[in-house]
Amino acid sequence: MIVQGWILRWVINILAIILTAALLPGFRLTLWAALVGSLFLGVINACIRPLLLLVTLPFNILTLGLFTLVINGFMLWITAATIRGFDLDGFGWAVLSAILLSVISAAGSYLVEDRLFRFK
Repeated sequence: MIVQGWILRWVINILAIILTAALLPGFRLTLWAALVGSLFLGVINACIRPLLLLVTLPFNILTLGLFTLVINGFMLWITAATIRGFDLDGFGWAVLSAILLSVISAAGSYLVEDRLFRFK
């Protein structure tokens, strides 16, 4: 059941990335880049993001957590710099894309976890 839930969340994230790219003109990608980029983004969010959040904790406290949006944009920007076909027009588009991606992904996860399927 855990593997099925993980795969379902990965598919939701891929669809969220594709939808985000479709809605924002500064974010373009190929289907292959969405697949690979989703995996890469998950890995760097698990490895690098916690360290960045710890280092930038004073900024996060001063901005009441809003600096986390910049960190999310930075993670997306790193992905775009690494994965071919995963293109962002600049850091501003990365932050805006990260915000929209978070909203779409959270909504998809909520619908699947709490409404459609019960994995727990």
